[in-house]
Amino acid sequence: MVLASLVLGIGALEPHFSFPQGAATNEEILLRWVHIVAGTIWIGLLYFLNLVNAPAMKQLDAPVRMKIYPALMSRAMAWFRWSALLTALSGGRYFWLILAADARNAGDPALLWRWMGGWLAVWIIAFALIYPFQSPHAGALDNPWLRSLAIGVIVIAASWATLAMNSGPWSSNSHLAISVGGGFGFLMLLNAWGVVWRAQKRLIAWFQASAERGTPVPPEAARLARAAFLASRAGFWLSFPMLFFMAAAEHYPFLSGM
Repeated sequence: MVLASLVLGIGALEPHFSFPQGAATNEEILLRWVHIVAGTIWIGLLYFLNLVNAPAMKQLDAPVRMKIYPALMSRAMAWFRWSALLTALSGGRYFWLILAADARNAGDPALLWRWMGGWLAVWIIAFALIYPFQSPHAGALDNPWLRSLAIGVIVIAASWATLAMNSGPWSSNSHLAISVGGGFGFLMLLNAWGVVWRAQKRLIAWFQASAERGTPVPPEAARLARAAFLASRAGFWLSFPMLFFMAAAEHYPFLSGM
């Protein structure tokens, strides 16, 4: 009697699945899943490179570093740059769907292109303005406080401009939060491919040649290593507000259209 009741009780706990129907809903969850997985790989490697790899490499003797660096960084950079691209592509498509929904709700499909075009313009300009402050310099421009202040002012101004351009009666919290968080992510993507990878692929080749054939490392290596470090460090700090705005898109509705 007791056993029968136990079996019936367990049977009552059987889960019931009811998957949402419709291509749009299923596309959105797939995009979110890909975005989260790729983003975890990307940001995880970004934190590893900044918090673990960079300090550890400084403690190694030059011959050891020459041997380890190419094997480690060639693999790390492959995962780093391609996960960054996949994160951006899946996130960009998801952002597009949100903008399209808000434009439909506003009854003006043309808003989609205005919002997206304005967003791209603002963050491309922001990257162009940030670039000199994360490049190697001598003198006052090498001051970390000046670099940080300048980059901070630029990204805050870009965030404000994006919110001002995209705000409206039909702009959702997700729309506005991702317009800022996605902007930070876009800057990080441009750094990953346009600065870090361009420098690292040359450093990897030079260090590998030095380890295998005794070829001297060109003097330019120090400048490229510094450029990669500064761009990577900028991405490291940008990741924190980026992750906040991405999480706030669905879980912390603090932005609304005006």
